[in-house]
Amino acid sequence: MTLWQKAALFLLRISMGSMFLYAGITKLMNPEWSAGDYLASAKTFKGFYLFLAAPETVGAVSSLNEWALTLLGISLILGIFVRLSSVLGIILMFLYYLPILDFPYVGKSNFIVDQHVIYIFVLLYLAVVRAGRVFGLDPRCARLPLCRRLPRLRGWLG
Repeated sequence: MTLWQKAALFLLRISMGSMFLYAGITKLMNPEWSAGDYLASAKTFKGFYLFLAAPETVGAVSSLNEWALTLLGISLILGIFVRLSSVLGIILMFLYYLPILDFPYVGKSNFIVDQHVIYIFVLLYLAVVRAGRVFGLDPRCARLPLCRRLPRLRGWLG
């Protein structure tokens, strides 16, 4: 990989990380924020999303959402655990995509593909190319004693 390719990959990872970190932090800092309205307005898998929006579950779901976005952003920015966090981010983006899918339309102005699908593919790319190894902390993590003893763990973390 050339230096320019590494720089482009680094910038992609940092920009995605910044976007997720901002989304998570703004939700964490707003005590009024809740995932309830988004979940309750689901067009597909209504039963599942209404369960998540129920008063007894929506608090935990909202907290999990806030922290997942924040930690995904930190992971991408620092380049640590990028493969694992990217896979978890793909799941999160898929869960964001489904409630607004009214096949073949997504939201009010998209046909099948919206920003969530783009984020899924960018996260997939970052995981596949092991983007944390490019100007990130994943190489250091791979040298830790725990990762040396458990090669499968090393594969997931970086």
